[in-house]
Amino acid sequence: MPKVFFITGCSTVTGFGHQLVKVVLANGDKAIATSRNGSSLKFDGANKDNFLGVSLDVTSNDSIDDAFEAGLKAFGRVDVVVNNAGFGLSGEFESLSDDQIRQQMDVNFFGLIAVTRKAMKVMRDLKTGGLIQQVTSIGGQRGVPLFSIYCASKWAVEGFTEAVSQEVKPEWGIKFTCIEPGGFRTDWAGPSMIFGKKLSPDPYDHLDARATMGARHGNQGGDPVKGAQAMYKLALLPDPPLRVLLGSDAYAAMETKLKTYSERVKAYEEITKSTDVDK
Repeated sequence: MPKVFFITGCSTVTGFGHQLVKVVLANGDKAIATSRNGSSLKFDGANKDNFLGVSLDVTSNDSIDDAFEAGLKAFGRVDVVVNNAGFGLSGEFESLSDDQIRQQMDVNFFGLIAVTRKAMKVMRDLKTGGLIQQVTSIGGQRGVPLFSIYCASKWAVEGFTEAVSQEVKPEWGIKFTCIEPGGFRTDWAGPSMIFGKKLSPDPYDHLDARATMGARHGNQGGDPVKGAQAMYKLALLPDPPLRVLLGSDAYAAMETKLKTYSERVKAYEEITKSTDVDK
């Protein structure tokens, strides 16, 4: 039986969401593709039997409800929900406005948990189970300079997902996977990026977010087509992992973090254990 994918953030042609819809359709499955303007979404091979474009604002519960209702009316079920909607916010922490910080958390975290809540209810009520893929980042596993709030949003998703994955009953059949990409050649570091406002006078004259991202955009090691193919393969696994890195750079970064973290935990073992109640 074809699987029904509900994918957020599909408007950017080079992005994971758009590319994943193409993979889903090419493999004979069905896609509910969402963006702020769902009617503008067009894909080769799409027809009323395998594709539905839906408008969705992940920061609106009513919009989320309407999008799922439309998808269920069209296909009767949702097997895989991919929380891909999000954006990057770059700049020194002190250069970021309160509005920028709140918008980052509203979309990347609160929007994601609102979609997750609805997805879980649908999967449980229909007794179909399913998979919820959370597109986080290697930045959800380590802090990256110039991305303090972006990393905060992704760390929040990681902690939330790990905790919720342990709350569901096995018989519900609801599973979770955090997708943790490194650098991919999407528009994330280009037109989609939002920047803070430089301070004046600027104490951070050793950092330049725009120049850093300008040099990185289009030169990342990750291929978004291959990334989408990997996400699709993971969605087909009977027992998908809680976390998967995408990209050689993400893998290398995680290896370094695990080594460093392990060394630091061990180095302060005496202090850590000294706080237990005396026996």
